[in-house]
Amino acid sequence: MVRRFAFAIPGDLASPTGGYAYDRRMIVELRKLGWDIDIVALGDGFPRPTAAQRAFALAQLMDVPADRVVVVDGLAFGVLPDEAPRVAAHHPVVALVHHPLAQESGLSPEQARDMQASERAALVSAKGVIVTSPTTARALIADYGVTADRIAVALPGNDPVPLAKPVNNGIIQLLSVGSIVPRKGFDILIAALAKAIDLPWHLTIAGDRTRSAKAAAQLDADIARFNLGNSVTVLGAVSDEKIAALYAEADLFVLASRHEGYGMAFSEAIARGVPVLATTAGAIPETVPAEAGLLVPPDDADALAAALRRLIADPGERARLAAGAREAARKLPTWEASAKVFSDALEAAL
Repeated sequence: MVRRFAFAIPGDLASPTGGYAYDRRMIVELRKLGWDIDIVALGDGFPRPTAAQRAFALAQLMDVPADRVVVVDGLAFGVLPDEAPRVAAHHPVVALVHHPLAQESGLSPEQARDMQASERAALVSAKGVIVTSPTTARALIADYGVTADRIAVALPGNDPVPLAKPVNNGIIQLLSVGSIVPRKGFDILIAALAKAIDLPWHLTIAGDRTRSAKAAAQLDADIARFNLGNSVTVLGAVSDEKIAALYAEADLFVLASRHEGYGMAFSEAIARGVPVLATTAGAIPETVPAEAGLLVPPDDADALAAALRRLIADPGERARLAAGAREAARKLPTWEASAKVFSDALEAAL
């Protein structure tokens, strides 16, 4: 029997975010496992589509041959509560949830409640749900009415990569990788670094600046306000080759996220033996083991500044965490193993 499914993607699959990177790589790995995959483009506007954009997405989904499994990326699925039952009446639907949409930063309490209600209603129609971390699985069980037997946890995988080799020129090279959006907490990171301006460090930020004009403008304004223009370089979205080069020279990976459904950038740092400084938000404690990094509460610039000062000033502490990261790297999941979990969830939907 030919194994075939439709993968419904909102926006541009080539977008430089962790969620889209996960989708792209999973497509590659599932094809290796013998799946034929039809990519269904749902259009733009998600996760806040207009009525016309929702209608277009529904038409695309209903155009998939009847009874074929349809995997819908959660960026779209969670805001299609009225359309989801119509699709599910004709297709086995699997929702791929990177993290609940209501946990995105920058939402008002009312917007978060509406987003949660929308996603909860949509998930009722899903025959199965694939998530990228146990943290997200627990959230769906506790707050979205999804039973554990419908959930599969397919963690982001990792490839063998060379270990980092910092240049050791006396300037501690800090690296942040993530889209410039409120959830990533760059405002907190810059405020914390302003408290450590007397120490020898340089921060490079690599991430898409086009996803939130407000967050990008605030980042620029914060760098100027704290006179950090000579200490912080903001690159925008860069190639995979450039990202690899940045990791190779990094002494410390730092990101002040307010929530992460997994946090692929953290595991990419660990895979290269780069110690991590992050927050306790979302799935980060599951992604960053204690021996590989330090975690502080989210939205706490003072706690982050204290940890930064400690790690910038203490090469022995950085070396200890780097050794822990190298050990943790041996336990990271592979893309092949994660694709097998994803494949099994598709088989269950069939």
